[in-house]
Amino acid sequence: MYREQRYPNIERIGVTHSYWGDLYHILLTIAWPAFIMLVSGCYLLANALFAIAYSLDADAIANIRDGHWQDLFFFSVQTMASIGYGAMHPTSDYTHSLVVIESIFGLFFVAVTTGLVFARFSLPTARILYSRVAVVAPFNSVPTLMFRTANERRNYILEAQLWVTLVRDEVTEEGEHIRRFHDIPLVRSHTPVFSLTWTAMHRLTRDSALYGETPETLRQNRAEIIVTLTGLDETLSQTIHARHSFSAHDIYWNHKFVDIISTNAQGRSVVDYNHFHSIEPLEQTMTHRYDKEQFTSWTSN
Repeated sequence: MYREQRYPNIERIGVTHSYWGDLYHILLTIAWPAFIMLVSGCYLLANALFAIAYSLDADAIANIRDGHWQDLFFFSVQTMASIGYGAMHPTSDYTHSLVVIESIFGLFFVAVTTGLVFARFSLPTARILYSRVAVVAPFNSVPTLMFRTANERRNYILEAQLWVTLVRDEVTEEGEHIRRFHDIPLVRSHTPVFSLTWTAMHRLTRDSALYGETPETLRQNRAEIIVTLTGLDETLSQTIHARHSFSAHDIYWNHKFVDIISTNAQGRSVVDYNHFHSIEPLEQTMTHRYDKEQFTSWTSN
């Protein structure tokens, strides 16, 4: 099953730094609905607290109706937002002092909120699409790990680079269990202009970290292939990045991707993203292309 995970699912024990201690990072990374609800809640709560403070001297505000607490709340909103319709106004030193305090608070609250909204909008983001699965299939008679990536925006990503890493559990000669990282070199890891699709390929030769692996051993060792793409967004002139990971269950052996590039009647190239994630099993006659001495165990799925 394909799962897009933004943050690592790790339980941290003994960390002294509180999650809420990094409030700025939280406010930049939470979803927009949660951000809007949090800011709105803080705004309403602050006005409610000032309304309670104004109620301690209710006669100090002109044109306030007796027993109508909402008038105090609306007066607080008008003060914090610097609206000042003129119907209600302070008439005592106590209320004037509260108005000054609330005006200062409102100035900082609006400034901070405006900065956060601008920072969230200005964060460079990548609209990179990764195939939900990877495949192992022969390419020029060599077993090759392949996956797809595409630029969903209608612009160019300049100097795009792909880094691929294999992560798996291993046991050292001393008997220690470790989680080890192996670099996975690609046939082409760099492209000067990335506009449509890109099929990344890694040849499973003797010097590959995946040499001799089988679907069973990859699952047993909790293998995971981590992919990172970086590049320069031509429109924003900012560096963007996107990552993805394939678990052992996401790698299909002896399968190939469905062709998505064709030519229409006008001679223009067409990319069919409806089948971007689609794969199909190899024909039986193609499996003999594997080197039987080196890859006999790889033909099983």
